[in-house]
Amino acid sequence: MSYKILAINPGSTSTKIAVYEDEQEVWSRSISHSTEELLNYPTLFDQLMMRYEKIIDTITYHDIPLTDLSAVVGRGGMLPPVQAGAYLVNKAMLEQLEFDPVGEHASNLGAPLAYRVAEQLSIPAYIYDPVTVDEMIDITRVTGWKIISRFGKCHNLNMRAAALRYARENGLDYNDQNLIISHLGGGITSSLHSKGRIIDMISDDEGAFAPERAGLLPGQQLVAVCAKCGKSYEELSRMLRRTGGMLDHLGTTDLREVEKRIAGGDEHAELIYEAMALNVAKDIARLAAVVSGEVDAIILTGGIAYSKKFTALVTGRVKWIAPVKIFAGENEMESLAHGALRVLTGEEQAHEYAARPVVTACPIEKE
Repeated sequence: MSYKILAINPGSTSTKIAVYEDEQEVWSRSISHSTEELLNYPTLFDQLMMRYEKIIDTITYHDIPLTDLSAVVGRGGMLPPVQAGAYLVNKAMLEQLEFDPVGEHASNLGAPLAYRVAEQLSIPAYIYDPVTVDEMIDITRVTGWKIISRFGKCHNLNMRAAALRYARENGLDYNDQNLIISHLGGGITSSLHSKGRIIDMISDDEGAFAPERAGLLPGQQLVAVCAKCGKSYEELSRMLRRTGGMLDHLGTTDLREVEKRIAGGDEHAELIYEAMALNVAKDIARLAAVVSGEVDAIILTGGIAYSKKFTALVTGRVKWIAPVKIFAGENEMESLAHGALRVLTGEEQAHEYAARPVVTACPIEKE
């Protein structure tokens, strides 16, 4: 039998929806939410009914029969650390996302939107590979300051989908491979998949700088800047995560524009561009050390992976570790739908979510 799956991916100013029949997309739309419209909703969860009604209206307008659906899958939100794979959306998850998430992000609406649609149809609602998947082994968590431990936070949805695709296309078992995947986008993250588990990862604040992320910075200089600049945590976080990296150096997050500058002889643009590629390569080499260099393949994915120039720079520095494969694009909707399909066909089993406490970003409690 075939399965029809509705995938829902809420973003800050849009809600993307798509219907898949088995692995094939049959229909998709992006529902825009203007800044003026969103100002009517004081909190993120105040937007829930508005987004839900627009999803239903859009599906109804395009004559997509909801009763044909087998399942609904939403983008996973900012939950405390979870295992990779699918989770059945339940009340504990919904309450965690609304009242005690790890952070505020539009993806927190993915599970409740999926649940609201699915509940009316008496079909299951899932999330798949949220950003907070954390399967790191103990040795990779340790830092030089005992009150700070490393934890998983990466572009898991697209990266794990790329790893599974590589294994499938090459007739391999994902659970037998050591794969390093780098997601190249507005933020850059890398992860090490060893024998079916993501045992280490480099998040966007501890590795390569990116189009809008500052990435890893020298600790002493960072502490000095934070101590002397007089800015709040929120202001500093924005500088590091929204206005850092290539944007800070070159005034743009558009890699194509930077490549045009380089073609026109801009040596500074070339330096920053090549430095970003070098940092990606260094992240890959760091992860290779965890498995003593026994890496079966390296995969570059994300929007920047469309750039042949950039991926060639990274490939040139890491091909000595393992063969490099390019799977360009974000592929979020496809990854969600394919993940839900694996559950429906019995290839995977969905986890049951249980609420858990949130670990704060700063481990030092105020007096």
